[in-house]
Amino acid sequence: MIERRARVLFLVRVAVDRTADFLRAYELVRHQVNGVPGHLVDQVCRSAVDPEQWLVTSEWATLADFEAWERSAGHRELLRPMRECFTEARSLRFLVHAQTPAPEAVCAVPAEVDVAHW
Repeated sequence: MIERRARVLFLVRVAVDRTADFLRAYELVRHQVNGVPGHLVDQVCRSAVDPEQWLVTSEWATLADFEAWERSAGHRELLRPMRECFTEARSLRFLVHAQTPAPEAVCAVPAEVDVAHW
């Protein structure tokens, strides 16, 4: 069986007056998780229509990589300051089945093309 990349989503609500605390806590987590085996990328996104609605996503080489990090000794303590900002939270896990090409691949110009004359 081929192991697929995993995308983990956290749909959370943060009171507007806790936004700065939440973003500070996210920055700490973001820098710590960056070195975790299997971690590929993460994002924090704010709703365009609801300032209390946030989406935190992370992509992992495998779901097992994420789950190993989630079970690690420091995981809960590292996330505690961020979780303290949540008024609601929901976690979802997905396996990546297909993906469009990376933006660099879409925008790449073959060497033989003279872009100055486009």
